[in-house]
Amino acid sequence: MKFGKMKTHRRNQLILVVLLLAAAGGGVGMTLMALNENINLFYSPAQIADGDAPTGTLIRAGGMVKEGSVVRSGTDLRVSFVVSDLQSAEYTVHYDGILPDLFREGQGVIARGELRDDGEFMAQEVLAKHDENYMPPEVADVINEAHARSRAAGAVPQVENAASAASAASAASVESTVDATP
Repeated sequence: MKFGKMKTHRRNQLILVVLLLAAAGGGVGMTLMALNENINLFYSPAQIADGDAPTGTLIRAGGMVKEGSVVRSGTDLRVSFVVSDLQSAEYTVHYDGILPDLFREGQGVIARGELRDDGEFMAQEVLAKHDENYMPPEVADVINEAHARSRAAGAVPQVENAASAASAASAASVESTVDATP
């Protein structure tokens, strides 16, 4: 084998290949950075209450709007409400805007926004379920997990789906209110 000066056309081909690889690597790097900024992970009320959710980054959080927790401002569009997993985990959501028409207490909700260091969730967008039988899959999973933990502890009777879980929980709260009255 003869080592020495590289021929001009081989050197030009090598330079072209190196430049193409550098451009492709830069494009892949920029694409991954852009995708990383657009990832919105979902967190349940239990994860938020336990401190598992990151603060200061855009996330999605969901659960059931707690009965009697919606507080509307009298001067502007600010609303705050408590989201729960129908067990002990809950967090407060603050939203400045018009809520969806189907937003109600006792209904499933998913909010997109940032969790502050003090545990308050600042929502940029609030999504409500669209009919009485539908529940967002993330919220249904959260409620089913919470009820599974309660059933394991022997506290809650088994329900067949998330919609009946929500109605069972609201019925249980009504029964406890009725039992508490003299």
